[in-house]
Amino acid sequence: MFMNKYESDILRTLFKEPFINQRLLAEASGHSLGVVNRSIKALIGEGYLNDDITLTEKARVEYAAKAPKNAIILAAGYGMRMVPINLITPKALLEVNGEPLIERTIKQLHEVGITDITIVVGFMKERFDYLIDEYGVELVVNSSYAAKNNISSLALVANRISNTYIIPSDIWCDRNPFRSHELYSWYMVSDIVDNESDVRVNRKMELVKVTNHVGGNAMVGISYLLEKDAKEIRERIKKAYLNGKHDDDFWEIALYQGDRMVIPARVVHASGVVEINTYEQLRELDSESNNLKSDALDVIADTFKISSEEIEDISVLKKGMTNRSFLFSVRGEKYIMRIPGEGTDQLISRPQEAEVFKAISKLGLCDDPVYINPENGYKITKFLEGIRACECDNLSDLQRCMKKLREFHSMKLTVPHTFDIFGQIEFYESLWEGQASIYKDYQQTKANVLSLKPFIDSLDKEWCLTHIDAVPDNFLFYRPDGESEELLQLTDWEYSGMQDPHVDIAMFCIYSMYDKSQVDRLIDIYFENECDSTTRTKIYAYIAMCGLLWSNWCEFKRNCGVEFGEYSLRQYRFAKDYYNYVVKEIRE
Repeated sequence: MFMNKYESDILRTLFKEPFINQRLLAEASGHSLGVVNRSIKALIGEGYLNDDITLTEKARVEYAAKAPKNAIILAAGYGMRMVPINLITPKALLEVNGEPLIERTIKQLHEVGITDITIVVGFMKERFDYLIDEYGVELVVNSSYAAKNNISSLALVANRISNTYIIPSDIWCDRNPFRSHELYSWYMVSDIVDNESDVRVNRKMELVKVTNHVGGNAMVGISYLLEKDAKEIRERIKKAYLNGKHDDDFWEIALYQGDRMVIPARVVHASGVVEINTYEQLRELDSESNNLKSDALDVIADTFKISSEEIEDISVLKKGMTNRSFLFSVRGEKYIMRIPGEGTDQLISRPQEAEVFKAISKLGLCDDPVYINPENGYKITKFLEGIRACECDNLSDLQRCMKKLREFHSMKLTVPHTFDIFGQIEFYESLWEGQASIYKDYQQTKANVLSLKPFIDSLDKEWCLTHIDAVPDNFLFYRPDGESEELLQLTDWEYSGMQDPHVDIAMFCIYSMYDKSQVDRLIDIYFENECDSTTRTKIYAYIAMCGLLWSNWCEFKRNCGVEFGEYSLRQYRFAKDYYNYVVKEIRE
């Protein structure tokens, strides 16, 4: 007969210490006297306890069969929300009271006799190598860590799940949460209410889904899975991973059956278990942690002439294609700090970017930076409240954005450097370091695009400072306090340089992944329905060229572990399709 959760808790408590009286047993197990009384009677009836409330051989066999065998620690993730301190340290290696999080977890597992420990790593994987020698762990590398969530990590080791603890690497537990004896599967949540939580504990100790933002029990993430439950969950994890639709999901989706988890809750006090997701959570837990030191925060403190403790409300912004940025407050004012992303130093000249900001300073095109470093690319700007990006299918937005673009181009600004499209195509390809393109017909596609150069060179062009990255996401609408009308600015000038300004129209089109009718519509909006056929064909050529350019860029980023899905595929299609359009137009 199957023991329920309460009976299992009582039996597990009796494994640790002999029975004295029901009141002490209630205190030790955390259940009421009524639950203790009913459970003891049931356990005697089921043959797990003798009449003198001592363990039977049946209980000991049950204990041995369900005892923890191993542990899996998930430590592959990038830890985006820990910006800026995760630039040099994975979350699992952050120190609290002088001890790395993952080492504390390993030691706590060792204390209860669990030495079979697998750690799934990815971001800065080399930093974990020493754990093999010091603690005898096994490392498994998740090469998809940057593009997929932790379900991909657990899928790699799913066959190891059987009487297993599954543990996120960013947890700090005051007391040891692991035990040498477990009698049922569980998922750990805390008693604190969290508006981001998906589940709430009901009276039956089930974890039931709740609607967004109504508040549930904070999900800690530690879980224990007995073999009887693990068998089905292993298959669910593999199936979800292979499905391809769950790349952004946490592994916990495999625990749900309908509106609830298939295993019960284990509720712990929030004060004793802390998930460290942000810089400020680490600072609150250990204000002396060595990992609180950050050159980015030093820059902020120096810029505003404050101490680092006065930098507040640090939170990560959505990860962009090129940079990692975070929001912070100083003296009640909000700012954004940009941190260049992986491989960015090979793609962007920060001194050239600084030259661009000097050229556009005080022209109303964008907010001037509060701070910019032409060496490492760190940049601080004011945060605009209530901003929204241009909607690429909104006619009114398009009209305003193209008007802004025309005004910028009409300024005829100059800088000392050029953005050479054909040169950049070759440069991005060189960053593949000898690897072949993932596209079978890449060499033919490249040859076709390069063959457009004589046509482009034969045309007269009004050379000036061109944004290059004038895509919908970089046209920002905002409404300052007290203003009734939305204002518009153009942000992200990293790639800007001297070029034919009509390249900006092509860039807008390919980022928006427009079809040909939408491309023609945008051209008509920019030129106010007065675009001649030669200029239109030239823009088609730019679309082909820039499609290959960004396709090559995507291939480089892919080799860095960053995947852009459909965007990457569509860029390559732009290169092929618009080459054909240009050839057709030239022939006609």
